[in-house]
Amino acid sequence: MKIKPIITITLCLLLFVKGYPQASETKPTSTVNISGTVVSGYRVIPITMAHKDPHITVYRGDYIKFKFDKSFSNLKLSIPELSIDQKLPDNFDKAPYFKMKTTGTFAFSLGDANGDITVVEYHQPNYKAVSSKEAKEVINNIHPLILDVRTPMEYKMGHIENSVLIPVQDLQTRIKELSQYKNENILVYCATGNRSTVASKILFDNGFKRLFNLRYGIYDWSKKKYPVVR
Repeated sequence: MKIKPIITITLCLLLFVKGYPQASETKPTSTVNISGTVVSGYRVIPITMAHKDPHITVYRGDYIKFKFDKSFSNLKLSIPELSIDQKLPDNFDKAPYFKMKTTGTFAFSLGDANGDITVVEYHQPNYKAVSSKEAKEVINNIHPLILDVRTPMEYKMGHIENSVLIPVQDLQTRIKELSQYKNENILVYCATGNRSTVASKILFDNGFKRLFNLRYGIYDWSKKKYPVVR
């Protein structure tokens, strides 16, 4: 009797049962009114003169940029609890982005506007944030497409074996390259789990149905002494 194949199949089934949240167990974030739109990997938040008391909601992992009309000038963004205190330039292309790493609600001010920004976790059916150990089990037993969404330089410095590189900033314009994997398993990773969350959202919005996100990125993967190709 061949036991090993049966064990492998059982492990795969357990991963799918435990790994993918059921719709009844998870409140889909699509019911939450998320602010702005994702453009080239950044969540762009529009601010107008009418926004004197803005309430903004974004995902943990989002890289946010504020866009305001020409009536604004020399605006200063302050989010004390996130240690953000910076003037924003008039030119949107030169505007800095801010990484949302911590969930919660934080008071902020931008010029004359005073409001709050709520950072929430991203949840969807058939989406799972996994630890490095869980990711290794997924790779060994399910053999997903492994998608690296970092920069080419980061990829050269070290990547997971057999991973495909598409930087998160290019993912929207290159999404057709992955069309054959819409119904396949995809493991997404970046450096620490922020860009991969943004990439997972982009993939989900484009009809991809089986997504794993390496929660703490290749940083934690390397820390656990799992193999990295250099």
